[in-house]
Amino acid sequence: MRQEEASPVDLRFLIRAFVKYAASDMHLKPGRPPLYRINGKLVAANMDVLDHAAIKKMILGILSDARKKELEEKHQTDFSFRIDEIGRFRCNIFYQRGQLAAAIRMIPLDIPEIAPLQLPEVVKEICMKPRGLVMITGPTGSGKSTTLAAMIQYINHHSYVHVLCLEDPIEFIFRDEKATITQREIGSDTNSFEEALYAGLRQDPDVIVVGELRDAATIQMALTAAETGHLVLATLHTRDAKGSIERIIDVFPQDAKNQIRLQLASVLTAVVSQHLVLKSNGDDQVPTCEILINSPMIQSAILKNEIGNIPEIMAKSSEFYKMQTFNQDLERMIHAGVITLDEALHVSPAPEDLRLRISGIVREGGYDIKAG
Repeated sequence: MRQEEASPVDLRFLIRAFVKYAASDMHLKPGRPPLYRINGKLVAANMDVLDHAAIKKMILGILSDARKKELEEKHQTDFSFRIDEIGRFRCNIFYQRGQLAAAIRMIPLDIPEIAPLQLPEVVKEICMKPRGLVMITGPTGSGKSTTLAAMIQYINHHSYVHVLCLEDPIEFIFRDEKATITQREIGSDTNSFEEALYAGLRQDPDVIVVGELRDAATIQMALTAAETGHLVLATLHTRDAKGSIERIIDVFPQDAKNQIRLQLASVLTAVVSQHLVLKSNGDDQVPTCEILINSPMIQSAILKNEIGNIPEIMAKSSEFYKMQTFNQDLERMIHAGVITLDEALHVSPAPEDLRLRISGIVREGGYDIKAG
């Protein structure tokens, strides 16, 4: 990346470079030039290093008085902002070593659709479920927010329902189509996810979207909302379906775990877990997905606390329930030439099993069986 000589290095200039290089994120840190995440890798811009004063000037210029107060009191703040004709951005400003720094993420102006994102077709069926809990999970930067937005938009296209979105901060801006969509931002429209969920049950929603399941109180309210007949869509920072179920249960104290297992087994509809992988052309990323559907066998595994059996159940339920594990999806993508074997092995939660699958040997129940 090369700086245009005539352009001053201000936030708008950095954002233009952000868009030009199709970056997903930008990092501002004293003592380094701006860093852009391009196809999953951080790349330093060919610019002078930024000092604390330069970063402070850029950051304070986009903060409201309320956000400045929050930054002063909590030493961090999370919000979104828009630059006309360029786009929307989610920004986390924080202190590190006593100096201001920022992580800024690009939010496309156009609402994403399921098909162009190359998500499994079963995701459309999940969107049309009348009730239950659906978790969209993955590590930071895996595209959870984009997938969630695409699912909301699919509902918007196909259902005459009220969708209540609770977000921190609001990212994608939806326009009503068949659905009516209410978007409430934590911190400005309501104090917390827990309070918003409690009030939301009295706002006649059909679908409730929880930006993130962060704590036991929010998780309990989400389970209750699903239990009372709503479709609840929520994100969670976990790497796979099994880990997502374990996280939900582990958040609660020991004497509450049996009750939570019972409740979760009853209301869980699906878990969509994803990672972004580099395509074989090296120029773009594509999601690889693990899909869990709450079948009778999955329900039994949750109730009996046999969570470790879930990946095997998923692997054997691909045809009827349309489930899939990461390795099944990665194998498909390798055979289709979408990604390389090296990239798949790098992302796979069980690379040796994937290597066996690719070599024509499928491991099931502890036995190696020749495929085909």
